[in-house]
Amino acid sequence: MAQLEHLKLWYAGKAKNWDLAAYELRQLTNSLAEAAVFYPAVPISNVTTMRDPLVSVADAIAAGDDRKFTASMRALTDGCNACHAAMGRGFVTIAVPTGGQPPANQIFSPPATSRKK
Repeated sequence: MAQLEHLKLWYAGKAKNWDLAAYELRQLTNSLAEAAVFYPAVPISNVTTMRDPLVSVADAIAAGDDRKFTASMRALTDGCNACHAAMGRGFVTIAVPTGGQPPANQIFSPPATSRKK
């Protein structure tokens, strides 16, 4: 789930749908916390090192700052991959999406009634 939430977070932020991005960030944060609980082999330090990148993404979303969002998502992605490598699962590599087309079953543009522009 975390990988899908990461993907959706990226596309929501790139579409400047800050409400959806904030929602996906909460979902991703919850998934990471659940991983620490349900998978005892995940060292707590791997989860706590994700705090700063998650806060940076949250700050970028709150500010509606596309440049900061992009940079903080790259840092978050690097943190995910570092955790995977530390767990001996470096074969699970996450990337910031490079294609312009998001998954086809969701609209990422903010609705006309969005409170954040």
